[in-house]
Amino acid sequence: MAEAPLPAIRSLPSWLLGRAAARGRSLVADALAAEGVKMWHHVVLSAVRDLAPVAQADLGRSVGLDPKDVVGVLNDLQSAGLVVRAPDPRDRRKNAVSLTGEGARLLTRCEQAARDANDELLAPLTPGERERFMGLLTRISGTDG
Repeated sequence: MAEAPLPAIRSLPSWLLGRAAARGRSLVADALAAEGVKMWHHVVLSAVRDLAPVAQADLGRSVGLDPKDVVGVLNDLQSAGLVVRAPDPRDRRKNAVSLTGEGARLLTRCEQAARDANDELLAPLTPGERERFMGLLTRISGTDG
């Protein structure tokens, strides 16, 4: 049987991590789509829940999304009745964003869908391997702490 092309590239941890990440993103995106949600909508809903009430600019910085893209995502979420924008109690010149009850319920379903998708991604690993893998990923990703 012929060896897969690009053996030098395919042996790089960065290539393998990229492939695993792409598969994980695809699984999560498909699971969220079943709830009628896009990936960035899920990220923003989660950040709003954790930071609310949060100014739009602070929200964008917290998730690493361009301000014009934040506005678009928030417009979608507000149109769907998932978030509300109101004057920020700390600075009335800014809008603060909060989840609605429906937004919180949808977020709960999305979080379960994302967990299920990640379980599918890690299905080939035993529970002990998953724990070690997550520890190693955390260390090399620079996100520990």
